[in-house]
Amino acid sequence: MLPSDLRLFVRTSSESVQHTVANISRTKQVQGDEAHARKILLANLSPEPCIFTSTIPAWNCINLLRLSSKTASKLIFAHVRATTEGSLSDSNCHPFHHKSLMWMHNGNIGGWKYVKRNLAIGLGGEWFSSVGGNTDSEWAFAVFLDALDGMGYDPNSASFNRNGFGHSVLRKAILATIKRINTLIAEIPDKERKERDEGLDCRSLLNFAVTDGHSVVCTRYVSSMTDEAASLYWSSGTSWQEDNSMKGRYRMERRDKGADIVLVASEPLTFERGLTWILEAEADESLTDDWVIVPTNSTLTIHKQAVMIHPIIDEYYNPNPSYTRSTGFAVSKGLDTTEEKERGE
Repeated sequence: MLPSDLRLFVRTSSESVQHTVANISRTKQVQGDEAHARKILLANLSPEPCIFTSTIPAWNCINLLRLSSKTASKLIFAHVRATTEGSLSDSNCHPFHHKSLMWMHNGNIGGWKYVKRNLAIGLGGEWFSSVGGNTDSEWAFAVFLDALDGMGYDPNSASFNRNGFGHSVLRKAILATIKRINTLIAEIPDKERKERDEGLDCRSLLNFAVTDGHSVVCTRYVSSMTDEAASLYWSSGTSWQEDNSMKGRYRMERRDKGADIVLVASEPLTFERGLTWILEAEADESLTDDWVIVPTNSTLTIHKQAVMIHPIIDEYYNPNPSYTRSTGFAVSKGLDTTEEKERGE
């Protein structure tokens, strides 16, 4: 499935939310009552995420506008997609979830027509039955759940769903998911690979994002030694504020070295092309540091206030940081690459 945009927002500290609640009150007694009520409310909330999906374009969805203006959360996934694999329906809309686990995908599984059957056969019965739509992205999530279960971490466990699986466990399961998909593609018979004059394209773009409500793990990955993966960026700071100099433009503020907020996006949300932005960046060096590129074939892990980058070391990994990859494949799928943005294309 090829979405046009993938974004997530993580508030790694609840301090700002608590501060806002406290400011509503004018007396210490009311402050205490509201804080107590908030604790009761949070304690009774299910660990499962609240998800809104719609087949209406986000910019035309009045319900999305109404809900987003009144919704607050320490962790938000947002996904805007273009239909490729699967039909246009709510059941195919990201994010997908199981209990406390939530999943998104930006990209495609190579040779999907010939991979789907064997992928489904290899799943445990519960994870096979958990798929409600017909996208490659949701089937990838089923592979992730199966991998998690196979590692001894039951996705149905009340304890794990309430307290989290641990960021290292999520990362290992997502790496196992990528490895399983690559293995299935490698097993496609040569006869089927050559069914077309130009051959079957078995390259995959696997930008995944998963969370258990406590940690987030993202991947930027392509199953190729010569091609660039779809772009992925992250930014962190103390607050995400609208820029007073230009309506509708936001900036990450950094009042100290802390990281109360982490944003991850397929494209920089504050990136401005053109001479005006270049001149502003030259005048204020902090403008050029808002977004950090996630290297191709890497994982990005967010846990509490830490952002960690790890390479995905497999047959498609290249340790040379100056190694140049082609942007053609990702662009042909309608996805951006970091190299295009660096060239200003």
